Amino acid sequence: RIKKEEASYKLLRVKAVKVVAKGVPTIVTHDGRTIRYPDPLIKTNDTIKFDINSSKIVDFIKFEPGNLAYITGGQNCGRIGIITHKEKHPGSFDIVHIKDSVGHSFATRMSNVFPIGKGKQAWISLPRGKGVRLTIAEERDRRLAAKARDM
Repeated sequence: RIKKEEASYKLLRVKAVKVVAKGVPTIVTHDGRTIRYPDPLIKTNDTIKFDINSSKIVDFIKFEPGNLAYITGGQNCGRIGIITHKEKHPGSFDIVHIKDSVGHSFATRMSNVFPIGKGKQAWISLPRGKGVRLTIAEERDRRLAAKARDM
């Protein structure tokens, strides 16, 4: 499954960047951690690589076009692709457009997007299908091909 080196860190999505008592800058992550004195370049929606043993930030990924992202909610949940561009909608949900490795483009809310790698290189091991959603016809063809192979 995952390698021993990969088990020593965790990717965390930044939910909020704030300054608390006595002017201490902090970030709050998607799993509830509050980390003090982060890199000043880290903003909301970025992803940090957090070393579990030392409880320190090792590196971070900016939420920007060209980076690899995992979809964590909505109709496209589980899909993986490259962020192509973001649309700001004041008073409503911001939309992010993503293109997967097969070339299918789709859009989702910004809150559903979790950057997992710089460029096309993922920082975590990807699932078996590499986050590509097949159409119903493609699924049927694969199932029939597997059945024919077994006979």
